[in-house]
Amino acid sequence: MARLSSFLLVISLLCFLPLCLCHKSYGGKLSPGFYAHSCPQAGEIVRSVVAKAVARETRMAASLIRLHFHDCFVKGCDGSLLLDSSGRITSEKNSNPNRKSARGFDVVDQIKAQLEKECPGTVSCADALTLAARDSSVLTGGPSWMVPLGRRDSRSASLSGSNNNIPAPNNTFQTILTKFKRQGLDVTDLVALSGSHTIGFSRCTSFRQRLYNQSGNGRPDMTLEQSFAANLRQRCPRSGGDQILSVLDKVSPAKFDNSYFKNLMENMGLLNSDQVLFSSNDKSRELVKKYAEDQGEFFEQFAESMIKMGNISPLTGSSGEIRKSCRKINS
Repeated sequence: MARLSSFLLVISLLCFLPLCLCHKSYGGKLSPGFYAHSCPQAGEIVRSVVAKAVARETRMAASLIRLHFHDCFVKGCDGSLLLDSSGRITSEKNSNPNRKSARGFDVVDQIKAQLEKECPGTVSCADALTLAARDSSVLTGGPSWMVPLGRRDSRSASLSGSNNNIPAPNNTFQTILTKFKRQGLDVTDLVALSGSHTIGFSRCTSFRQRLYNQSGNGRPDMTLEQSFAANLRQRCPRSGGDQILSVLDKVSPAKFDNSYFKNLMENMGLLNSDQVLFSSNDKSRELVKKYAEDQGEFFEQFAESMIKMGNISPLTGSSGEIRKSCRKINS
């Protein structure tokens, strides 16, 4: 009888074991508490590294948010953008949207090194980048949110996906919206997420056509406010100077606020992909007006849309891997 009782106890413990480990997969779903037991310091480690990076260079906050966006729009939020080229992989870093402009990889490397030191083989690069994007918002005065976690890292990259799926600065409104809808995002997400352009810079090559040849007829974009356009032409020549930077938000480029939307209402959006939110669609125009009038509304929707974007096709459970280095797959 005692032997039978011991046997039943072992069986009951084995049956309970999956419940103890359920934080590892959540049935393929993400959860803010995913690392509560396996690496409770994960959030603080990411926050500390990002805080130091942003203190050194405020622009880094915008760069990390952009990295997260460019990662999620290609194969989902799986850290594929972080991979360097190797014998088996052609890096997304070489795509048109990323080449010579994507940055912040060294900060992600620092985060990963700290995480591996504290919790080896536990926290994915995809989750680290997602947390870094949230912290970048907070550190520049923007909203915070609970980040669902549990993503795993891709073992492949897609150069063609990066070239085709990420909206370009000179795309039409409809093209941009189509690319967002392809990821399960709608016009509200488009306008709210574009609001991240309240911080950061853009290269001359990304807005030059608005200054000199908007429609292929050798004429500038006449919707661009004229004094603003004149100032931009002083910084961005007709040819050369591709890497010269201009602020995306002329009012408060280092502060995450709603001035970006106020700029659009004055026809002072830097990129064509910014200004079309106000000039090309009734629904997006109304959203721009709403967020320009109410920063709280913008912050609330930005947080909601960032969570939604972060949930695009994550690898969970036994899919993918937890990379030891974000730049290469495990051997």
